[in-house]
Amino acid sequence: NFYMKCKMCSRENSIDILEKSNATYTADDSGKLKTIVIFDCRGVEPSEFSPRSGWIVESIENGEKFENVDLSEDDWSEYDEKNNNVVGITEFKSEFIKLKK
Repeated sequence: NFYMKCKMCSRENSIDILEKSNATYTADDSGKLKTIVIFDCRGVEPSEFSPRSGWIVESIENGEKFENVDLSEDDWSEYDEKNNNVVGITEFKSEFIKLKK
């Protein structure tokens, strides 16, 4: 959650994650945009997302987890030793869509 008070006008601005709005992006969603979280924005409007690190990626083969994945380069790959297979995320894209009330 994010909170900021403007030093010039004292306007309060916030971004909160709506409860139970988190969703998982799976291999079935590959190549499509999918809503993975919904924000309640007051006084601010997000315009760009920079994914950075902290993501958790899970292999579809056996559920091996790769933690603290860094998506700041829009591409990530790692070797799944249990399945002798490369796993990865390529061409990471995101967008904010304003929901109607």
